[in-house]
Amino acid sequence: MSNEKKRGVLQSLDYWTILIYLILLGGGWMSVCGASYDYSTDTNLLSLSTRSGMQIVWIGTSLVLGLLLLLLDDEYYKLFAYVLFGLILILLFGTIFNPHSIKGSRSWLVLGPVRLQPAEFAKFATALALAKFMSKRDYDIHRLKDFLKTLAFIFVPMFFIVMQRETGSALVFFAFFLMLYREGMSGSVLFTAVAMVFYFVVGIRYSEPFLLETPTHVGSFVVLLAIQVFTSIMVGVYLRNWQQALIALMACLGVTLVSLAFSLYVIPFNVYWIQMTLCVLLIVWLLWQAALSRLRPYLWIAVFAIGSLTFFHCADYGLNNLLEKHQRTRINVLLGLEEDLRGTGYNVHQSEIAIGSGGLGGKGFLNGTQTKLKYVPEQDTDFIFCTVGEEEGFIGAAGVLIFFLLLILRLIYLAERQTSKFGRIYGYCVLSIFLFHVFINVGMVLGLTPVIGIPLPFFSYGGSSLWGFTLLLFIFLRIDAGRNLQQANI
Repeated sequence: MSNEKKRGVLQSLDYWTILIYLILLGGGWMSVCGASYDYSTDTNLLSLSTRSGMQIVWIGTSLVLGLLLLLLDDEYYKLFAYVLFGLILILLFGTIFNPHSIKGSRSWLVLGPVRLQPAEFAKFATALALAKFMSKRDYDIHRLKDFLKTLAFIFVPMFFIVMQRETGSALVFFAFFLMLYREGMSGSVLFTAVAMVFYFVVGIRYSEPFLLETPTHVGSFVVLLAIQVFTSIMVGVYLRNWQQALIALMACLGVTLVSLAFSLYVIPFNVYWIQMTLCVLLIVWLLWQAALSRLRPYLWIAVFAIGSLTFFHCADYGLNNLLEKHQRTRINVLLGLEEDLRGTGYNVHQSEIAIGSGGLGGKGFLNGTQTKLKYVPEQDTDFIFCTVGEEEGFIGAAGVLIFFLLLILRLIYLAERQTSKFGRIYGYCVLSIFLFHVFINVGMVLGLTPVIGIPLPFFSYGGSSLWGFTLLLFIFLRIDAGRNLQQANI
């Protein structure tokens, strides 16, 4: 790259985003200091024998990495997107057979004193590959062949990461669906995902309690009723036939309420069987309408209803037979089915105590008691946010979240102003990953989401995650700077 072009790149950079990045890096280092410092040893915070000292190394190398990424021509990222993705896939596949197991996971490559996690670098490589594939001139997300290929870019690295027993990192790849939605994916896909989560949570959480004084379980009643309501409304939304939708909805609600009243006041019986009959009749009616009118939406709505019933009836089996014991316990603790304060729920319980003890203004830098006494496991990695809450209090924790919000909003602004489809898609991939990490990690520490073990960007200790997030962000900043240069040349 010529000196003139380098100066042009530096002038075109979005320095607001870089400023937020530097502030988060500084806040992250202070949090690592607070979480890892041990008064009994009185070690220098900058000593390489401490986590805080090593984090300085990771921060320094990340800044150098970011500068190198900015100096490269932005065309290289699109040109070598598939090459990088292929190399990462090979690395992920090879890591499956890694003999080194760390905390039950085989996702780490141990190179002497250095440990690297390829899954962290798979995020930027997948984002680049998706951006290149979806920016092709003839790409159409509504074409089944193109959509399935897009899903392959997401699920293949996910599969390799799951085989490494690193479920948390694999789940991050679902964040790419937010980008797909921005690029035209049907909202029904996201709605289906939300509906499945609803079926799972309600069906499992309330599988035992009975509805009023009937032998009908609350969970099955609510879920089956929701399936009927969702299916009926979809007829109105996707077929614009609100008359049919209202008739189907009123019929389902009317029969259900009459059956419930009969079970409550006349002869007690399980309304579940009436509801199942209604669901089957609704599906048969949809298939009949699809055959008569030859309108495909009827068929897809019937598939949604069948899939909903199948998922609901398989959820309990999947939870109790397919998931690992620790994963099952984490979900049960989150849903309130188990307490387990000394086992799986211990981390979350202690992190909530640490955050709550911080109060409004916090206990001050290096003055946290819960963190100093090592009550919270993984307090400098996955549970780093509890250190922020304890030492900096509500004000400090809210400030950190505000800076993350500013970063997300800035990334949305930068993504929307891209002149190339490649740049826009990659930008939305980046902000989707950051949003997922922040939401899940903070929610996990507060007990609002399951404990899946993913880092908080720029805060959690470690080189792999910090380099991975730096790669994601600075590649996008370079692509954005290239956009500005192109406009200047026009």
